[in-house]
Amino acid sequence: DCNKIGGLRLANGESKIITNHSMEYAMSYGWAGYILRVDLTEGRITREPLNETWAREYIGGRGLGAKYLYEEMDPGVDALSPENKLIMATGPLTGTNASCGARYMVVTKGPLTGAITTSNSGGHWGPELKFAGYDMVIVEGKAEKPCYLLINDDDVQIRDAGNVWGKVVSETEDAIRDETGMPKLRVACIGPAGEKLVRFAGIINDKHRAAGRSGVGAVMGSKNLKAIAVRGTKGVQIARPKDYMSSIRSYHGHLAESPGRQGLTELGTAPTVDLINAFGGLPTRNFTEGQFEGTEKINGDAIKDTWLVANKACFACNIACGRVTQVTPNADKYMVNMHPRNWKIAGEGPEYENLWSLGADCGIDDMDAIVMANYLCNDLGMDPISMGATLAAAMEMYERGLLSEDQIGMPLKFGDGKALIAMTEATGFREGFGDELAEGSKRMTEKFEHPEYFMGVKGQEFPAYDPRGFQGMGIAFATSNRGACHLRAWTPGIETSGEYDPHTTDGKSKWVAEEQNRTTAHDATGICMFTTAGAPLDDLIPVLSAATDVDYDMDDFVKIGERIWNIERLWNLKAGLTAADDSLPERLLKEAHKKGPSAGVTVNLDVMLPEYYAARGWTPDGKPTQEKLMELGLG
Repeated sequence: DCNKIGGLRLANGESKIITNHSMEYAMSYGWAGYILRVDLTEGRITREPLNETWAREYIGGRGLGAKYLYEEMDPGVDALSPENKLIMATGPLTGTNASCGARYMVVTKGPLTGAITTSNSGGHWGPELKFAGYDMVIVEGKAEKPCYLLINDDDVQIRDAGNVWGKVVSETEDAIRDETGMPKLRVACIGPAGEKLVRFAGIINDKHRAAGRSGVGAVMGSKNLKAIAVRGTKGVQIARPKDYMSSIRSYHGHLAESPGRQGLTELGTAPTVDLINAFGGLPTRNFTEGQFEGTEKINGDAIKDTWLVANKACFACNIACGRVTQVTPNADKYMVNMHPRNWKIAGEGPEYENLWSLGADCGIDDMDAIVMANYLCNDLGMDPISMGATLAAAMEMYERGLLSEDQIGMPLKFGDGKALIAMTEATGFREGFGDELAEGSKRMTEKFEHPEYFMGVKGQEFPAYDPRGFQGMGIAFATSNRGACHLRAWTPGIETSGEYDPHTTDGKSKWVAEEQNRTTAHDATGICMFTTAGAPLDDLIPVLSAATDVDYDMDDFVKIGERIWNIERLWNLKAGLTAADDSLPERLLKEAHKKGPSAGVTVNLDVMLPEYYAARGWTPDGKPTQEKLMELGLG
């Protein structure tokens, strides 16, 4: 069934262009209709038709990637072994003019968690892959030496990456463009963190957009794959153009008029600092407190007034939530006596999660330090959420006398901006104590015999919400298939609106299960989740139907999300995860805050978890029943 482009084995640093000018392309609306499969061990590249049945049943992106991973790979393999597969999958609306149709998903086994991970990124790389004629790339095996993949429509080649191995993200992207002579090339690559298998290394495209969580960059590094560079010229075919444009007008109109969209355009995600802090749910100093006294120094207004240069949008985006920033002259204090391997004075971010992880969670209100550490995370290729959260755990252990200055190489107190920058750099290069931090906080705290200071689920650090401030985030974190994640079901929206008391468990489990289904299906389309700030699913589904010529309705769409969620759960069960992994740290279950709006509250997971399993149609030990699997077509 495979239409072979060609194959090669890298030898003596040589590379060859793989071309077959006689290839014919299937007409496929929305979907490109083809997969690019790359076996790095054998140097073999093949082009396969997309499984059309799976495409209709899983849509694309996260859903289709999870289906291929489930069918093709043993979940029990080591995440950093050649047997792990790395799937980079677009959705049928990726590359269209549907607002924010920029997303692609990295699906693999996460080295941070051992679970299935589905890490999402925007920018321009995903659309470019669609324009080249592919819905996804599946990377298998391991190259003998560093290489990168170059995709130029029908011409695909594996190239030697010796000249860019060791370089940071920005240098890598520029060097590949210079080498190929293709200024419009879109590059997704890893930095030194991915090469050195930092367990929370990310894949960075367009220099600043990141598939950031769970260590997908370490999987890429384990395969000796430095980058995938893409140039495409074919466009995306739409099935029913008139219906499509009519739906798009409604979709774009609602989004443009939305106060939520306008807020994201004006200040990005940073205003969330003030909202979450006001409800006592901003995790501070490794979740020992729920409010941070320095929020006014690190919020959206602070960025806009001092550090912001311009907004930036991804492909086809009319939100432009990205922040282009520049450090102030005061940042020079961090350049003295610091290793000058990567001191940038301008870049993108930080966004809300990074402001929290590198800021409040570490007790730091110095924005210059946060901005520079964020630049380092981008260019070294690391997830700033896990970076800051892991450092916060180490800071608490140091202040409690459980880690010494001799072990770390410097003092590591909460609030120390110099330590933040030094440890971020050391982690990206796995130098000194950075080698311990590079393992993530679960492994780091276990090694030093104090696992109680790990704040996360399934090995992945929490994002910026304390469930003692928002009870719903407790069940959302505990049950997330990829480890702690706020993007599967963001409960503060309803818990701050007056619809639900943030401290009650009533109705939260059922709402979270339903929201997980909705967001999962949304992830499969190739559309950014931020469009939900003003454009409901009722707007998106007609766009998807007109693009693909598959007449989805709301029930179909949500059922697909449920199907994807359950296949991810089945994958995790095969990987050895159990209901015991749907847990939260003892700190959240037993230690209440002493002051603030969430004082006296602990997370009542014992009530919410059984209700969640029941809402999902699972057994009391968290396994999908045979009846549920049959209902979803998984039996």
